[in-house]
Amino acid sequence: MARPISTCLKAGLALWLFSQACVVYGHKHEGDLTEEQLHAPIDSILWIHMGLQAIVWGIIFPIGMVFGLSRSRWHVPTQSIGFALTLGGIFLGHVHGGRQFRHSTHGSIGSWIIVPILAQLALGIYLKLHIHQETLRPYAVRVHGILGRLWPILGWVQSLFGVILLRDLCGPNGAGQCAAHYIMGSAFIGYGIVLSLLFVLGEGWVRRNGKSPEWWDSWVIMLWGIVNTFTEHWGGAWSVKDMQHTVLGILWWTGGALGIFLARNNQRNVVPALIIILTGWAMSAHSQALMLSTKVHAVFGYTLILAGVTRMIEVCFLPATPYAPGSLEDNDSEHTLSPSQAAQGIVRSQVMAARAFRHLPPFLLVASGFLFMSATDEELEAVHETGMDHVTYILGMYSLAFLLYLFTQFLFHLYMTTGQNANSVYPAGEIVFAAPLNGEIELTSPRDASKWYSRVPREEAPVHVVGEDD
Repeated sequence: MARPISTCLKAGLALWLFSQACVVYGHKHEGDLTEEQLHAPIDSILWIHMGLQAIVWGIIFPIGMVFGLSRSRWHVPTQSIGFALTLGGIFLGHVHGGRQFRHSTHGSIGSWIIVPILAQLALGIYLKLHIHQETLRPYAVRVHGILGRLWPILGWVQSLFGVILLRDLCGPNGAGQCAAHYIMGSAFIGYGIVLSLLFVLGEGWVRRNGKSPEWWDSWVIMLWGIVNTFTEHWGGAWSVKDMQHTVLGILWWTGGALGIFLARNNQRNVVPALIIILTGWAMSAHSQALMLSTKVHAVFGYTLILAGVTRMIEVCFLPATPYAPGSLEDNDSEHTLSPSQAAQGIVRSQVMAARAFRHLPPFLLVASGFLFMSATDEELEAVHETGMDHVTYILGMYSLAFLLYLFTQFLFHLYMTTGQNANSVYPAGEIVFAAPLNGEIELTSPRDASKWYSRVPREEAPVHVVGEDD
């Protein structure tokens, strides 16, 4: 009876969401707002809207996505709660009092976001019915998975537009700079998260794929450089910033092309790390109008330089293959005497140190992303007016980077210890993000698996020692 009840609950939730969507679409912000309305205090309903959506899109939906990837029984309940709460948050965002806002991208996305929510919910209900197993279901599984993976990106973008609207940033004079800083900063953050994903969970995938991480890095850098080369100057006299930004684009596509060539045949190289170092040096010397802005850009550049240096060390000096029992030669196996056991311990300690060091490049990329996103002229002018110094501001951005990286690692850990991975015999680096060949996504853990963590290993059978009496 569990499956019919779950399906009925989801169907009822879908109907409720549709009814609330009609209410949301019926609400329109006024076109002409007075200065009093635009600068009124934020009321409690709007605070609840912001807090609720931050919790849902920043915590609940990512956790539910991970439960879906690990095929955990908690996927459906988590996402159902998230869908219900986010619809309530959208409704509150359209009925609040106090401060009012002009038409914005955040408001438009907040209305039309109902469409992917209902689509994902409908796909989830359809998959729970277990029909059309050989025809439509495999395609529905893929679409459901793609939409689910887009959820964190959609939440991140909508949150950024919400902050822009709340702080009244990125006006006509600052829209171009905002777009450049927010897109590039988000790219650095995404780069760091993906790099951490490869180091923590994807090493086996990299081996099977036959392409080194630098091959992928170099392609992204080259394509972004081509775009940057032809979009930084729009006619008129060339300013110093126009020349600097354009030559950075040239640096990226030329260096990216070299990195692609050197990464052929699954070879690793230091070109992406070198490009990051040069970009950081350029940003650290970027002249700014405010002293606060100059110092923030300098620390952003130093952080990028450090990220590139640590990435170079990771490529050149750290062991690539994680330690696994039986992977050493027979002379160094556990069957020999203590000298080789000591050598085995040294290898294990070296690999553990390498795994610890590998968190540095991705974290520094995440931190540089936050610093760059927070370095627009409008933001720093507002900070300057409050009397805050650069030390407090920069440490605040680093604190946000620590929080995001902490949550990212928690999600990786959750994936490795829930659902089908709770009793997995594979090491951490060999877990693969892939659906089974039959397209089944029942989202239930094995009957003997723990709800949250893998079980304590069973005691080994007694070892028979040669020479003992039978």
